Amino acid sequence: MATEKLDLEERLKVLRIQQGAYRKASRTEKGRILDALETATGLDRKTIIRRLNGSCQRKRRRKGRGRSYGPDVDDAVRIVYRAYDGICAERLAPNLADYAGKLAQHGHLRVTPALQEQLERISVSTVRRILQRVRQDEPRRQRRPGLTHNGLLAGVPAGRIPWDAVTPGHLEVDLVHHCGRRAGGEYVHTLHLVDVASGWSEMAAVLGRSYLVMQDGFQRCAQRLPFSVLEIHPDNGSEFFNAHLVQFFGDLFTGAHLSRSRPWQKNDNRFVEHRNGALIRGWIGHDRLDSAEQARALNAFYEKLRIYHNLFQPVMRLTHKTYDRETQRVRRHWDRPRTPFQRLLASGTMSAAVADQLQRLYDQTDPLTFSQKLEEDVRTFFALPGAQAHRSEDVFATLLPDHPLYPTTLRKEEALLSGDVFKW
Repeated sequence: MATEKLDLEERLKVLRIQQGAYRKASRTEKGRILDALETATGLDRKTIIRRLNGSCQRKRRRKGRGRSYGPDVDDAVRIVYRAYDGICAERLAPNLADYAGKLAQHGHLRVTPALQEQLERISVSTVRRILQRVRQDEPRRQRRPGLTHNGLLAGVPAGRIPWDAVTPGHLEVDLVHHCGRRAGGEYVHTLHLVDVASGWSEMAAVLGRSYLVMQDGFQRCAQRLPFSVLEIHPDNGSEFFNAHLVQFFGDLFTGAHLSRSRPWQKNDNRFVEHRNGALIRGWIGHDRLDSAEQARALNAFYEKLRIYHNLFQPVMRLTHKTYDRETQRVRRHWDRPRTPFQRLLASGTMSAAVADQLQRLYDQTDPLTFSQKLEEDVRTFFALPGAQAHRSEDVFATLLPDHPLYPTTLRKEEALLSGDVFKW
């Protein structure tokens, strides 16, 4: 037979009927009463005891505290979150008021004194709760569906750059493969350099891993760096350690120290490995790219992405760790999130001319419009065709325009587009 369950009011009524008898009963009789009530009500035994010794009346639900922040704060957080590429609450909250003011300059927000005061005192937890509501209404960004041992490695010290380096110029280097599910044949790679102290990132797309394209990729990154290079720290791959490239390092980065990560210790390049996933994979994904046209378009995209990341994406740096003996857990402590540009300014390692140029670029750039333009460029980029089986790719078309091997026809086209006329 099907048994009917008592609702909450009926359960409390049964307990009230037995409450007087329970309080007067002996220990043995209390046990029998509890057994019967446990069967009749379906409540936990400890719950029944607590109710019989206390009140068996239903309590009115306590009214919760009202919201401290209105829809104007929600709208401000949503727009800033969208403009700064969906960064986490820990990086967003300390900079929320400054970033809102930046967007207000470009007409995306109207920041009143009251809203400014709320954005300055809002907590990380509140921002996290607002972002949970924001994310459920916005779709995710759509994306397209062995060591080489040679004599060069012996002369290069292995280790890792200290995590607490304070002087910019110590660069971790890595190569991101855009091969998709098939690693055969030539395909595009991203040469990625990350400064440990400031978090500054430079990217360059190369087709294949030959000395020619690797040299070109390093030259692209080196001419854009706003500080001097003190150390180059790649992994042990043969694309980095060959006789031609090691000599090229000495010519390009004069006086810089060359080091490498320890074999099979991927975490020795932890900063660039993290940025590979958060920045490169976050925008480009894991699809296969294998044409010269895609490599050229990717380099054009990286010219804009580096500005957006280095000027508008705050990064957090670990300051110290503490060990809790009771919980046996390590607690990490972070500094205030700041962009790589802000960290470079604070370090004082940039020249005044470069600092003024970057500051003007920051003042003139609208981060929300810039982010939307990047997404449009990504969609256009993925519409480009890949390599064709019947046609070989011209790797020289992916080099810098001032390279002697760069195709003359492409150089003339770019000169005409830029408004300059050159005679070759």
